[in-house]
Amino acid sequence: MSATGQAQAGKAKADTVVHSGKIYTGVDKEPWVEAVAIRDGVVVAAGKSGKMLKRAATDATLIDLGGRMAMAGIIDAHSHPVDGAVMKLFECTFPFSATPDEIAAAVTACVAGAGDEPWIAGGQWDSNFFVNNKIASPRKFLDKVSGGKAVGLVDDSGHNAWLNTKALKLVGITAQTPDPAGGRIGREADGKTPNGVLEETAATIASPFLTAHTPEQFAAAVEEMQVMLNGLGITAVKIANMPDEHLEAVALADADGDLRLHVTTSLATHYGARSEKLDVAGLISKRDQYKTANVNTNAVKIFLDGVPTAARTAGMLAPYAPDSHFPDGYLGEMHLTEELLAADMTALDAAGFAVKIHTAGDGSVRRALNAIEVARKANGMGGKQHELAHAGYVDPADIARFKALNVAPDFSPFIWSPSPIIDSVVQAVGPRGEHYWPTKDLIESGAVIVAGSDWPSAVSSPSPWPGIETLVTRRAADGDYDGALWPEEAVSLEDAIEIYTENSATALDVENVTGRIEKGAIADIIVLSQNIFDVDPAKISDTEVVLTLFKGKVVSAKGPFEALTAGK
Repeated sequence: MSATGQAQAGKAKADTVVHSGKIYTGVDKEPWVEAVAIRDGVVVAAGKSGKMLKRAATDATLIDLGGRMAMAGIIDAHSHPVDGAVMKLFECTFPFSATPDEIAAAVTACVAGAGDEPWIAGGQWDSNFFVNNKIASPRKFLDKVSGGKAVGLVDDSGHNAWLNTKALKLVGITAQTPDPAGGRIGREADGKTPNGVLEETAATIASPFLTAHTPEQFAAAVEEMQVMLNGLGITAVKIANMPDEHLEAVALADADGDLRLHVTTSLATHYGARSEKLDVAGLISKRDQYKTANVNTNAVKIFLDGVPTAARTAGMLAPYAPDSHFPDGYLGEMHLTEELLAADMTALDAAGFAVKIHTAGDGSVRRALNAIEVARKANGMGGKQHELAHAGYVDPADIARFKALNVAPDFSPFIWSPSPIIDSVVQAVGPRGEHYWPTKDLIESGAVIVAGSDWPSAVSSPSPWPGIETLVTRRAADGDYDGALWPEEAVSLEDAIEIYTENSATALDVENVTGRIEKGAIADIIVLSQNIFDVDPAKISDTEVVLTLFKGKVVSAKGPFEALTAGK
């Protein structure tokens, strides 16, 4: 922990003592303690309950865990929680499993409640929806239930959109509109008329219309985000792609003293193909403009490819499975050349940014690692840890390169457990699609894996507990799917917790202050409804968080602790 934290810890009297529990510290020397003494939001000591209680000031808050398990707060290293909260509060939603009839019913209900609003935005249909449901004209399907409004629905990956005729007209997509680089506009039988389905960069044409919300709505979404995340035991989050409107809302919440999370923002860059280098000076200016005490703006997001689902937009080393809609030997797509990516990475690394690169295919993983290697050779190894997001397909030859280049594989385990999206991936990639997410191999190579929910993409909640369970079991945590995905890559519960705490702290650049419970650490502590070391691993996802402390203050309290006032 930092020298500042150690100095604060000292022998000062504690203003809060959490005691009489089974507290997992994440520290090898002393992995379990009974109690933690806290002062001014920092852990001053951890150990036996009697000893810690003796350190309490006369007016200290004493929290009796009654034997319950506690641990360091969860760190979600990859999420889109403002988007998720906006969707929950203000958009038209339906489950990923929704049938055509269920989607029609949901849109009909949303239209009825929309008043004078011209747009209905929402989602999320699953990646194989149009593979499994033969809909001749997707736009006309929505026209029948749109009530004259424009309708735009995103899919479970967040990379593709489905629009009705009015929406297509408003965003300016016609039969004469060419497919953008790195994307496709679905066409009807005549080969010209847009059918309403927009893949990858084509979907970005509609994004300004689908994501248009007021500052007041974004402020409400930031508060909803915090309530949800704190309630699930999340005390820190890396927002994986942060547009300016979200930046402003989060920074304003912290300036007003309302932020109850450590937040690291991955500044958004152009999505899709480009030939010009990034404006690094502009990103530096934005970093300086929006950083606050709890908001770290020293990260950038780059999208290198798409998704290895039915859309087949992830860049692969070997061809996708044969399909009549794609040419023989199809390898997917990548948005940037290796030379341009290397130039961007060298400049961003030199400027001190941590870069998260979206790399969903093994081809894009290799291209990203090659670019980072160029940056490391130019700048030395002293730069920030970079991340490859969704790096589930990794060629064996590239496994050791993560540690060698100080690159973290960024996993979203619950998304990629057996599920509809995995069905779509395996169908598109072919048999090798089942060898997905080499978790154990990467750990054994010395790589620092970080993890997050990627909510709202393909998961209905940002809860970390299904993800932790899936790392251990490699099975679907919700029980809806049988079988295991590459079970040989399962890891221990200790490893899974480390991924979601100490490891993920490195992604937020807060590893010196949080992610473990030890002297000098910020007191981000959560109390669980069950001891996850004592239950069947298949029950880990049933875990509830009954108490969350952020910087030593109660920010969420339920059940036996609901009498504790948030903020006390």
